[in-house]
This record gives sequence, C-alpha cells and structure tokens, in this order.
Amino acid sequence: MSSAAQKQPDALYRYLFEQANVRGELVQIEDAYQQMIKNHAYPPAIATLLGELLAVTSLLTATLKFEGHITVQLQGDGPVRLAVINGDHQQRMRGVARFEGTPEGVTLQELVGKGHMVITIAPEQGERYQGVVGLDETSLANTIESYFQQSEQLATQIQLFADSKQCGGMLLQILPVAEQAREEFDHLAKLTETIKQQELFTLSANEILHRLYHQEEVRLFEPQPVQFHCGCSRERTAAALRSMPKAELDSLIEELGMVEITCEYCREQQNFDAIDIEALFSNSAPLGDQSAH
Repeated sequence: MSSAAQKQPDALYRYLFEQANVRGELVQIEDAYQQMIKNHAYPPAIATLLGELLAVTSLLTATLKFEGHITVQLQGDGPVRLAVINGDHQQRMRGVARFEGTPEGVTLQELVGKGHMVITIAPEQGERYQGVVGLDETSLANTIESYFQQSEQLATQIQLFADSKQCGGMLLQILPVAEQAREEFDHLAKLTETIKQQELFTLSANEILHRLYHQEEVRLFEPQPVQFHCGCSRERTAAALRSMPKAELDSLIEELGMVEITCEYCREQQNFDAIDIEALFSNSAPLGDQSAH
C-alpha cells in the first residue's frame, strides 16, 4: 500500500485486491459535511441521513466512472419529503433536506416513508441517465446494494456511518468481468462488514485496510479530495431574477425595500435593491454587492 500514514481529512480512496477480482472504495468526510449542514439546524436524525447520503454519493461518483454531475435523491411521504446530494466527478458536493416536524425515527422508512431513490447521471459527454429504486430496505446502504443488484447485476456491499461531526463509508464490489469470483467477494465482504464507525472516523486509510485485510494483498491508490461546493453566486442569482417579471420585483422592493434571495444549499443571502433591479433590466451588471456573509 502507498499513501500517507496519517488520516487525511475529506478524502476518497480507491483500492484493488491483487489476488481477487474485487475492488473497493473508502471515504472519510468531516469539513465538507459540516459546511453542508452548519446553517440548517437539522435534527440529528436528518443530519445523519444527509451524512450517509453524502458518503454514498461520493462512493457512487467514483464507482460509476464518468465525468459530469450526479444527483442522488430520496423522495417519500414521511417526515423527510426530500433529501438530495448533488456532486460531480471532482468530488465537489452539496446537499439539502426538506422535512416537517422533528423526526424521531432512525430507519429509512421511519424518516422518508414510502418512496424511492433516484440516481441521475449527467455526463459531460453522452446522454443523461436516471435509475430509480424503491425504498423497500431498512437502510440507505441496503437500498444502494439493491440498486446495483437490479441495474448492474453486480454483487455490492455498502457500509455507511454518520454522526453529528463526520460521515464516511466503504464500498466493495465484484468486477464486472468476474462474476465467477463470487466466493472471493463473499470472503472479502465478511471482512469488510466488521468495520466499526470509530475505526472509520479515526484511522488512516492504510490502517483501516490493514486491519480489515491484513492477509490480503491490497493496492491503495492516491486519495481524491472531497469538498463542499455550492456553486451559487450573485451572478447566477441575478440571472434568475432577470427571468422574473420586473413588476413583481418592483412590488417586493416597494414592500420590503429590497429583494432577498437565500440559497437553499449554503443559506448565503443575496440582497438586491432598487438600483440593482433597474440595472438588471437595463442589461447592465447589478450595482454593488450587498450579499450577507
């Protein structure tokens, strides 16, 4: 194995077994997770669900091997109506949840209820792809495993963990050309499922893989950083306002003194006064930047 001995913050690792037709991934996220949830005051159960969704989206982005964007969303009739993570192949992630009340449940059904998971892949080259799977399992990890079994017919194991500070996970998958290697996969899956949350959150990737697979020959690749990236900007907000009727914006200015737009993901607020609105509709750049930070 070749990588730094110390645990690196917010990183995705890929690894291969030299003597088995199985691949793996490991992700550890702290800073990006905290940036994603810090301004939302999510109840613990919802923050945990978003943490697991963030970790598994990172794993999926690496597994599905594409250049472009990915969206993984949970939709249902439970207290959590929507939980979604948007990301890309550079591991730039953002996410949000919409909910009612203070959910007390811990299982996927208790939080999201009856519904489905939608995975949308929008590659930079090629056609957009969407996969849908019902929320019939008790956990998000099992739901992703079912997705791969249904859509790819690939034996897959997912381990997901999240608390109020960190999230992370592991993915183990048989190689597409090696279905005959199921016995190898089953053996490695039994080793992988012994991973504990404390180990994943505190140990380096090298240490984790050594503890799990010390009798196996594992090749660990260089890590890829994972980061929170919202993508909102004053320019994008201005473009969205420009598509609205000016009379409606003038009415808001008259009533409130300004138009306030808050990003759903990062909660940053952009303020536009009467001069800014006039500039928008005169094909000029908005004057001033009164965004709140």
